[in-house]
Amino acid sequence: MEFPKRYKVLEKKIFSKDIFSLIPIRFEDRITIMQWRNEQIYHLRQNQPLTLENQKSYFKNIVSKLFEQDQPNQILFSFLENGECIGYGGLVHINWIDKNAEISFIMQTNLEQNRFDEIWSEYLNLVEKVAFSDLKLHKIFTYAFDLRPKLYSILSKSGYTEEARLKEHCLFNENYIDVLIHSKINHSLTLRLASLEDVNITYDWASNKIVRQYAIQKEEIYFANHKNWFSNKITAADCIYFIAEVNNTPIGSIRFDINNIKEALLSFLLDPQFHGKGYGKIILEKGIEEVLKLKELSKIIGVVSIENIPSLKTFKSLEFQQVSEIDAYITYEKKYK
Repeated sequence: MEFPKRYKVLEKKIFSKDIFSLIPIRFEDRITIMQWRNEQIYHLRQNQPLTLENQKSYFKNIVSKLFEQDQPNQILFSFLENGECIGYGGLVHINWIDKNAEISFIMQTNLEQNRFDEIWSEYLNLVEKVAFSDLKLHKIFTYAFDLRPKLYSILSKSGYTEEARLKEHCLFNENYIDVLIHSKINHSLTLRLASLEDVNITYDWASNKIVRQYAIQKEEIYFANHKNWFSNKITAADCIYFIAEVNNTPIGSIRFDINNIKEALLSFLLDPQFHGKGYGKIILEKGIEEVLKLKELSKIIGVVSIENIPSLKTFKSLEFQQVSEIDAYITYEKKYK
């Protein structure tokens, strides 16, 4: 038996990044998946070990029908590394009315010891493309027995928030354990190049007391000076200046000043009314992604106030390396060559 190569409900057939990819679940992977599930039954909502017979029946009678449904209750993938299946998962318990779904994933059992963080992070990146970019879901979440502390730090680094802890919710080895729910909301953030029409809102942001608290230059900003500076920046060949928007509402900016050896000094800020919603990391991720499409860079550098804890965590989560700490400011860099 062979499954179709794509889901009717999805525009894309394959979701990939570097050597990793999600492809519609393959019938040929059913036995391997059964083995992984039986080996990891302790953290799954599975009452007893699977058999060859019931696995074949599930794939034939349940999974095969998902491909042609307009609104399937789950969408499953084989997770590949260099073409080899090393995990499987997808979106389950999909609520098409409220536009949310639960994330499901298990990896090849012998990879959990040394590659758990890496593989989960790569998988989350791809499954978010399915959920947010293709299906336009509003929210995705994980439902996990409180048995896997390594998972929760990965979710946090990937922008997920612990939304709930269900106390003593499940019986495990004759003891009741908690269930943790982590979620991420589709912020639909986009970037566009700044224009002179943005001079007023960028002045409001730059002169805001909360923003100034973490700025390198603490002096008061005057509108005339800002207008002249802003006009020069958005027309300069060595500067890429983006405005971040959510639902066509400007919420912040990110700027890259590039020197003659292809190093970019980045500067970003967020409208204070949008603080605490996870937008900072998204702006950085998208900003870096977009500037690398426009310019060939050898290095990106960021300077952060030691008191700006959210930004410090964001740079670390994006694998920037700390290179110095001077006058209460920490410099991070990430090389691209």
